[in-house]
Amino acid sequence: MTTPTPPHSRVVLQGLEFHARHGVFDTEAVLGARFVVDAELHYPFSGLKDDLDEAVNYAAVYAAIQEEVTVPRHQLIEVLAGHVARRILRDQPRVTHVTVRVHKPFAPLPGVFRDVYAELTLGRADL
Repeated sequence: MTTPTPPHSRVVLQGLEFHARHGVFDTEAVLGARFVVDAELHYPFSGLKDDLDEAVNYAAVYAAIQEEVTVPRHQLIEVLAGHVARRILRDQPRVTHVTVRVHKPFAPLPGVFRDVYAELTLGRADL
């Protein structure tokens, strides 16, 4: 006999665009580039009352992501994804786990490509 899985529920902030200065090259620190962030916020909201105090405030999540992407500088988008994910989990106690994607669509690569991104999923146990 299998145990029923809990309902899957998430709020997704997709395509958040910021100008930032992440990267390993000096020119990236000076000129900066466009970074795009997606955040999947998993928390049980089935049966939630229509009250923001009982939900995840995704305007506050947006502000936290904006700060993490635009204020500190990192060489690696993998590290940036980790900072964003941990910040969301710290700031939003209702979120059980989060998946963050940091896209760098204009990464300095010597070829034609659509996108480069780092993806990380963390849960409360990872804090």
